[in-house]
Amino acid sequence: MDQKVLNIELRSKTGKEISRQLRRNAQIPAVVYGKGMEPVSVTVNPKELSAAIAGEGGHNNLITLKGGGSLDGNVVIVADLLRNPLRGDLMHADLHKINMADKIKVEVPINLVGAAVGVKNGGLLDVAMHAVHVECLPNQIPAHLDVDVTDLAIGHSIHIGDLKLPAGVKVLGDSRASIVSVLGKAQEEAAAAAAE
Repeated sequence: MDQKVLNIELRSKTGKEISRQLRRNAQIPAVVYGKGMEPVSVTVNPKELSAAIAGEGGHNNLITLKGGGSLDGNVVIVADLLRNPLRGDLMHADLHKINMADKIKVEVPINLVGAAVGVKNGGLLDVAMHAVHVECLPNQIPAHLDVDVTDLAIGHSIHIGDLKLPAGVKVLGDSRASIVSVLGKAQEEAAAAAAE
């Protein structure tokens, strides 16, 4: 995954009025926090932040901070974003400082590949999970996990335990939990086969 860069400025003032002033000046408030450090209030450009999380990795993109005194050169991922509910504009960001040598837990999207044979036979694809939580080193975070549904027949499912994972990546959660299944006429087909 490509590493992105984000310019930051330290800020000493906090509060609603300061946040409004920042937004009027095309900036947004953000907080950098992490293990063994006090949270630090910073200012970021929302367009730069949007560019840093654009593309395949999304919120899991590794972002190198530029500026901000002692924060310069630190690597973060976006832990949370607050958007305006009407316009969708970025309003605030939480940036989680990470240590490249420590494993982290992140959510990775599921990417369905192929057309299920069960759907071609009249079934309905039922997607139970659009993402899974994984644990790995920061430089091993996959942009997404591919799930091939081509051979998925009516009445069958693909579970967390069936995922093919890149080296060093561990999925968290119940291995028996269903990711995707094909619902449909399984009972009707069984009855027809018995009649024959």
